[in-house]
Amino acid sequence: MKREIKTTLDGSKTLYINDLDEHYHSHNGAIQEAEHVFIKNGLKNVYDYEINILEMGFGTGLNALVTINEYLKNDKNHVFHYITFEKYPVNDEEILELNYAEHFKFENSQEIYQKLHELEWNKTHEIFPNFFFTKYNLDFFQIKEINLPAINLVYYDCFGAKVQPDLWEKPLFEIVKSKMKEGGLLTTYSSKGSVRRILKELNFEVTKLEGPKGKREMINAVLKEPSYK
Repeated sequence: MKREIKTTLDGSKTLYINDLDEHYHSHNGAIQEAEHVFIKNGLKNVYDYEINILEMGFGTGLNALVTINEYLKNDKNHVFHYITFEKYPVNDEEILELNYAEHFKFENSQEIYQKLHELEWNKTHEIFPNFFFTKYNLDFFQIKEINLPAINLVYYDCFGAKVQPDLWEKPLFEIVKSKMKEGGLLTTYSSKGSVRRILKELNFEVTKLEGPKGKREMINAVLKEPSYK
């Protein structure tokens, strides 16, 4: 499917899929959305020494980049395992055009951003001391086949339900839950009633929060029972 580069309202860019009429990020600001949903309401609420992140959709790599930015500012005393799944990687030309690194001030940000995309799939790499990165070129439903560390933070950043409804239904949430530890946090830009009901059925404590700019609400969900296998 053809993808176009679009500039969002905070000056950062995103990808747009014409055939699906779907953006990878909010048109109100790609970076502000990522930082609001996954850092402010995600990473900053996890206090374990070892932080194991499961990202549902590596996509442009923006969520990984904002996480690294936060790690370099505040979290060097923690051990990070950043694990992400992506079936349809972006290409080299798109990576250069997106140019997210220009929005971050940490040293070698462009080099790190490109490295995230260039690293070998299905293999763990130590990006910084105690920051480990693994990306799988697999379908989300194949997560159940992979042996992961007990996940305590999920970035649930799949395409919207209007274009991929199966990613917002119970079977995939059950798979994700099976990889999480008790007290693990799932954060997502979605606030759909059906998603809240599914998460509650799976024994998550669900909270509606203020959404990123241009979106009224989003969801945090904390797993209330041990389920990791």
